[in-house]
Amino acid sequence: MTGADEPTRVIGLQLPMRGLMVARNSPASRVPSHGTELFATAQALDLVPVDDRGRTAPVGLRALLVPQRPEEFPGFGREVLSPAPGIVHAVHDGEADHPAHRGLPSLRYALTQSRRAAAGWASLAGNHVLIRLGPPQDRVFLALCHLRRGSIEVVPGETVETGRLLARCGNSGNSTEPHLHLQLMDHADPATATPVAFDLPGGLPRDGGLLGEP
Repeated sequence: MTGADEPTRVIGLQLPMRGLMVARNSPASRVPSHGTELFATAQALDLVPVDDRGRTAPVGLRALLVPQRPEEFPGFGREVLSPAPGIVHAVHDGEADHPAHRGLPSLRYALTQSRRAAAGWASLAGNHVLIRLGPPQDRVFLALCHLRRGSIEVVPGETVETGRLLARCGNSGNSTEPHLHLQLMDHADPATATPVAFDLPGGLPRDGGLLGEP
């Protein structure tokens, strides 16, 4: 059993994408970051790619009424890079990149979230890569989720270094717009894992904080 005075393990990661990103559902703002302890997501972070002016896709009247194509968003297709060295443990591909939902469509989409959660973590994560970090006696598992269908560049068992191209940002799984979901955990199975905290260069941003450079 972990002692109450034992320091919390925090793993340092590099940024997983180039360009500007906005932090959403950050553990720097609240824990559990996603409002739930399910699937070891309490310390997870969402990174939404934005353009050089810090904006995602424009919000017009149409975007408030009907779903948008993921291609309209600056993050769709952005390269996802390994934020740490490790060994690819598992990959999952083949899930469709569905339309983005903002405004009224996001409310309708939210009503179906419980159905996706009931289907398990893979349904929420969409296309994803799972990387084992660290030596066997102290390993953790890094999940990068919502990847673009057909974009995964690595295979299980492959050793990756920091900065290795893994895939491209997409809108698969439980996602309202193209973004990257990051989470660390102490087991490969999110249903039984415990979340592990991580940090980024310059510190973990709060919700709405900008990361990266134009």
